[in-house]
Amino acid sequence: MAIEPALLDWMLDADPALRWQVERDLAGEPREVWSTTRARVATEGFGARLIALQDPDGQWAGGSFFPGGFDFDGPEAAQGAGQPYTATTWTLNTLRDWGLDPAALDGTAELLAENSRWDYDDSPYWGGEVDCCINAYTLATGAWLGADVSGIAQWFVDHRLADGGWNCEWIEGSTRSSFHSTLNTLKGLLYYERATGGTAALRAARRAGEEYLLRRRLLYTLSTGEVVGPWATRLTYPFRWSYSILNAADYFRAASLHDGSAPDPRIAEAIEAIRTARRPDGTWLQERRLPGRVWFEVDVPQGEPSKWLTLYGTRVVAWWDAAQTG
Repeated sequence: MAIEPALLDWMLDADPALRWQVERDLAGEPREVWSTTRARVATEGFGARLIALQDPDGQWAGGSFFPGGFDFDGPEAAQGAGQPYTATTWTLNTLRDWGLDPAALDGTAELLAENSRWDYDDSPYWGGEVDCCINAYTLATGAWLGADVSGIAQWFVDHRLADGGWNCEWIEGSTRSSFHSTLNTLKGLLYYERATGGTAALRAARRAGEEYLLRRRLLYTLSTGEVVGPWATRLTYPFRWSYSILNAADYFRAASLHDGSAPDPRIAEAIEAIRTARRPDGTWLQERRLPGRVWFEVDVPQGEPSKWLTLYGTRVVAWWDAAQTG
């Protein structure tokens, strides 16, 4: 997919966390250009702001997954209020996704090992939790920061469900996988594999999870053949925990590039739905905002053209189209 010069200029006028990805994936700049911009994430803009908010004990907002002192019976915990996104795990997810050099957080892994405990059962941070999404985030972040998270990696092999995926509600007795949980797990497994080489068992688990989504063409339930939910086709950034066809397609793009494999034809319908959401000017709109406390906003309000979504949408469609014509 060719990108118009005016659109590219609009996207390059962005925070370093976004700009370096536009330079690499859309503008085709050489490594020395985009890597220089990527290094600025630690010292400028969004990335520098989040780093400055780190607590002396290595955490953010005084907690592992929820802010310290969070009132689980209060109005912020009410259904529909939204997960707070200021605590350690969410902040580290964001910095990792933005391409921050882990050297900028030197010593954080050790501080978290010493000071951070999970809300659920007060277990050590790098030991993981019972929620597969939380464990997926921790697996990727641990690999990024150099912590030993091999035990969490094995946890995913041991807790994969019979239908091939994962569900954060398994602890409540669920035996059916979830689109959200499976995608979050896959992203964590892929990051760990790229960082460490992984294992045969982890690669097999990743393949099974991918097959779970591919059998459903990233969109449909097997039982009824209907779209799994309205959230599947609503595009939003930041992705956070939520499933969307764009979030999923971007994962499959990353996995394809890692594996050196062609796109699976079963994602064709999802790709066309993403393409259809592209406006005539080449942009994608922010279609919803996930509720919940944040440190600061990093994208536009609902209904406005999103540079982040335009990055993801453009590169996913370009990857797909190149494979069809190549």
